[in-house]
Amino acid sequence: MSDMVLEVRDISMRFGLVRALEGVSFSVPRGAFVAIIGPNGAGKSTLLQIILGLQAPTEGAVTLFGGPPAKFPARSLGYIPQLKTIDRSFPAKAIELVVTGLRRGWPWYIRKDEREAALAAMAQTGVDALADRQIAALSGGELQRVYLARSLVRKPTLVVLDEPTAGMDAMGEADMYHLLARYQEDVDATILMITHDWEGARFHASHALLLDRQLIDFGPSDEIARNERLMRMFGFTGHIESTHNSTNSADSPASPDAATPNGDHDVS
Repeated sequence: MSDMVLEVRDISMRFGLVRALEGVSFSVPRGAFVAIIGPNGAGKSTLLQIILGLQAPTEGAVTLFGGPPAKFPARSLGYIPQLKTIDRSFPAKAIELVVTGLRRGWPWYIRKDEREAALAAMAQTGVDALADRQIAALSGGELQRVYLARSLVRKPTLVVLDEPTAGMDAMGEADMYHLLARYQEDVDATILMITHDWEGARFHASHALLLDRQLIDFGPSDEIARNERLMRMFGFTGHIESTHNSTNSADSPASPDAATPNGDHDVS
């Protein structure tokens, strides 16, 4: 049996005359934490949607846990899309949003077992104290953590995240990486995450995938997410190293003079 939980084979995607992806191929081993990095318009969200079976590629194929994405059980998937469809003015509590991860519809009544599962997931993401707060009263970072709890409430073996740190500051992003790493250890999950935080990828992800419509590079994050490669793609690098260094707690301020492993200073 293959140790690869995801195999992407020469996929291309076009929307009319627009080329979104071209000839992308890679394989992801079980238990990997893959940071997907690329400029705006690089096809990152399109790639995730193809992997999840939400779109069919123009060419190529995807195998997810040995079968087509459409056959992958929904209970085993945790997904945070980039665009959230919920109306922030809707009179709903944070815990109700998390419970939708257990159901296919809105929970007008929450059972005891559902509340316990939702609170456990919210504790993992640090928002259990906000369970009964109206979603309209949540900050952008708090809402992202609630969505993350929603994606983890079923303890999925595959977690797919499209820029889950949007609306968070640098320390919030670092804390997000730490809690995902803890979840991965607890559940032996595979994680695919679109991010613009290169330092987070270097310190916490096992693999980095550089994408700009074509696959630029894929491999161990400490080799791929390096300053010189990112400079060629973007012209700048990511957050400073001390934000993510495991010796620093999520509550400690990052040093503005921290240097990257290769001796270069990052621009936050």
